[in-house]
Amino acid sequence: MKAYIYTNSYRVTILGILLLFIGSGCSLTRGLKGNESLVRKVTIKGMDPEFAELALNYVDKQQQPNNVINLQLYYLFNKKGKRSIGESPAILDSNLVEFSRVQIEKFIQSKGYLKAKVADTIIIKKKKAQLIFTTTQGPMFRIRKFDDSIPDQKVRALYRANRNKFSHLQPGGRFDTDSVAYERDAFFTLMKRNGYYDFYRQYINFTYDSTYNSSVVDLRMIIDNPPDKPAHPIYTINNTLITISASNGRNTGTADTIQVDSQFRFVDYSHKFKPHTVTDYVYQLKGDLFNTDMQTVTTSRLSELNVFRNVPNPTYTKTSDSTNRLNTKIDIIPLKQMSDRVEGEFLFSGGRYGYNIGNTFTDRNMFKQAVTLQVKLNFSILYDNGRNSVNSTGIENQDFKIGASLIYPRLLLPFTVTRPGKHGVPHTTFSTNYSLFYQKGLVERTSFINSLTYDFMETANKIHSVTPINIEFSKGSIDPTAYQELLSQNRYSYIYLIGRTIFTTGSQYTYQANGNLLNTFGNFTYFRGSLDVGGNFLSGVSNVLNTPKDTLGQRTLFGYTFAQYSKAEIDFRVYRSLGGENQFVFRINPGIGVPYGNSSQLIFEKNFYAGGANDMRAWLPRTLGPGQFNRATAYGPPGTPNAPSAGDILRTRLKYIDQFGEIKFITNAEYRTKLANDFFGSILRGALFVDAGNVWRLNKQTDSPNGEFRFNNVLQSTAIGIGGGLRFDVSFFVFRLDAAFKFKDPQFNGADQWVLINHADELFHSGTFKNNYLQANGESYNFMQLNFGIGMPF
Repeated sequence: MKAYIYTNSYRVTILGILLLFIGSGCSLTRGLKGNESLVRKVTIKGMDPEFAELALNYVDKQQQPNNVINLQLYYLFNKKGKRSIGESPAILDSNLVEFSRVQIEKFIQSKGYLKAKVADTIIIKKKKAQLIFTTTQGPMFRIRKFDDSIPDQKVRALYRANRNKFSHLQPGGRFDTDSVAYERDAFFTLMKRNGYYDFYRQYINFTYDSTYNSSVVDLRMIIDNPPDKPAHPIYTINNTLITISASNGRNTGTADTIQVDSQFRFVDYSHKFKPHTVTDYVYQLKGDLFNTDMQTVTTSRLSELNVFRNVPNPTYTKTSDSTNRLNTKIDIIPLKQMSDRVEGEFLFSGGRYGYNIGNTFTDRNMFKQAVTLQVKLNFSILYDNGRNSVNSTGIENQDFKIGASLIYPRLLLPFTVTRPGKHGVPHTTFSTNYSLFYQKGLVERTSFINSLTYDFMETANKIHSVTPINIEFSKGSIDPTAYQELLSQNRYSYIYLIGRTIFTTGSQYTYQANGNLLNTFGNFTYFRGSLDVGGNFLSGVSNVLNTPKDTLGQRTLFGYTFAQYSKAEIDFRVYRSLGGENQFVFRINPGIGVPYGNSSQLIFEKNFYAGGANDMRAWLPRTLGPGQFNRATAYGPPGTPNAPSAGDILRTRLKYIDQFGEIKFITNAEYRTKLANDFFGSILRGALFVDAGNVWRLNKQTDSPNGEFRFNNVLQSTAIGIGGGLRFDVSFFVFRLDAAFKFKDPQFNGADQWVLINHADELFHSGTFKNNYLQANGESYNFMQLNFGIGMPF
């Protein structure tokens, strides 16, 4: 959900909130009593830089410096203890300082500096305390010799065959107790993956002999056998019982009971599922070695079906004989089958107002196979009361969409594929969508789209989406008066763009990497690339059948022209951690669409547009570009409010239609940081950002002067916006507020493009620049754009 608001009152309010946070660093000690002091700085000295930052985590939380915003929120909202917002002041406590010193000393000793000592110093000035922990590290102890003692031959062979794949303990390396713990956990996991159901961490022990003066350690790993047993038993999977409760969690009444095969017995008290819905995603099959990884995969895949409320890990019971087999039990509680979600938003922005309302109905379990039926309806309307409106109610845009999707949690293919789903549940989606776009006084466009899509995961980080068939039919009907106006000004390309009836078939492919990392704070890159190709099959059929051509020389099928095109888009991002929950994100988002063969122009819906809350945030959607296109001059000289010119009328009619391109290039740089841990129940985060980019026409067009892409004009025709924002994270969604400012506007020329520098004095009131723009365009120029939305921008 997004809304766009840029009235002066809202600007002042939002800027006031931002200034409150920026200027909140004063009087940090105003809440202290008597001789209390506020801890404002903690320093680690004398420690290896590799560990100094980590050592700060061992300072007691009550002695760590406050975040300034968190502390000010506490002072502001926690009077008389009525609220719990922000964080209480970190008041100096000598006992906690000593505790912190001991913890830091233990930490550095665990890193191989066995002789290390840490001393603390407290400096107090004006009720603000600085804590200094000074480390005397001494020599780093290294491993001189490493060996093992493992009486079980199979376990010994397994360990020695895999040790080099995970071990951090090598002769000559640092003696690090964290590495010792890692070795224990890594080998425990290896055992659990290879049938050792009864194996415990307690069987793994380490002994070491340190030659203290020489700073070396002899280390031995010991893996004991179970008490009274000569070796560790290896277990295989036997039978599996799957029980599905009623939606209330009870196993009462009669149940659908089926012995599926020699392994699976299926008991369903809900009477709503077929056995293969669950058995297809049980990855521990009869005769397989017990493997905790497959146990986890089974639980994850059953949860991803989105039809079960509770999917606990399978439980295992040993068979009563001596065959070392495990019977598996999986107990599941289903979700409510039907759900309905209503969404809405309101848009108000300087003469533009409207609303958007949507409803999504979901049936999670069609045909008793966890097949999802999803029906979506959406209706939006926008009114734009500009000076040059062609009717009393201004521009009126209406957009109605209805679509249905049938989503199968498996790949429906005419041939057999390797057992899918190890890294995620694959899907086959049949969808059909109808949309109606209506702009009063200009055009009515209807569109039907039907498609078949396969989604599957190559690994946990790599997702493929293939749409082998996508059939689209669209039809445009231009208002007769608007048609004559377009015709009188030789705007044939717009008539062709929005008024033609056309259909096409195509295929699409999308590849995504690291999408599962987007909500983390580590270092990674994200990539999403898509390719959309249409019309080639129809072109081949048309050429073979030698179908007739229309008046423009384009081939037709069934009496209609068809579109031929290729469209590609990339979204590449670099995420870099700056420590804690501070993060820098850089994004590049290029795209290009090329009509060819039977088409001289892309379908209206296939073009790129710029602006909005997710790319160029200082511009409203569909109000930037293409290139240096200037709406004030493109349609001729303006008239007057009482006598608008023909150019004014056409400029108004084509608003939100004429600023598009076949080429897009958007870049964004954003710094994100946490401002407050508790702001009225949410985590408050902040962001500073720069957006740059535009859309361009592929070739020079008389209807879009200066809108074409040229390498020698890319910088001149690139828009730049700057701004900042707040994100309110309430765990299940993020509410976002961004304030963005136009910094460089390519619709102007030369030095006049740097609008924020040249006209900063008109940021919040009108002057010569804004008045001239109003006269030429029939609407005011707004430097600042406020974007309200749900979720991160990217």
